[in-house]
Amino acid sequence: MDQDYGANIISITDEDGVEYELEVLSSVTYKGAEYLALTPADADDEAEELEVSILKSVMDGDEPILVAVEDDELETVYDLLMQNLFEEEEDDEDDEP
Repeated sequence: MDQDYGANIISITDEDGVEYELEVLSSVTYKGAEYLALTPADADDEAEELEVSILKSVMDGDEPILVAVEDDELETVYDLLMQNLFEEEEDDEDDEP
């Protein structure tokens, strides 16, 4: 998969050549690897439930690719990402006048 990082939007291309635009909700480093919480960039912000995927960024030669998270890491990484998102929300609320 190719990936291009933008502000909070990345574009990835799967092995079939299909391109997806994803919004990075949060990222954390765990055991030296970067994990991303992603949602479709065109997702409805007002929706009650947001489709979120957690992927791991790994190097393939000199290019980063996103891969599925192993089951034994998923719960820990999920907890770290949720904690990070909660802290970011608190910081945003503190910055509001």
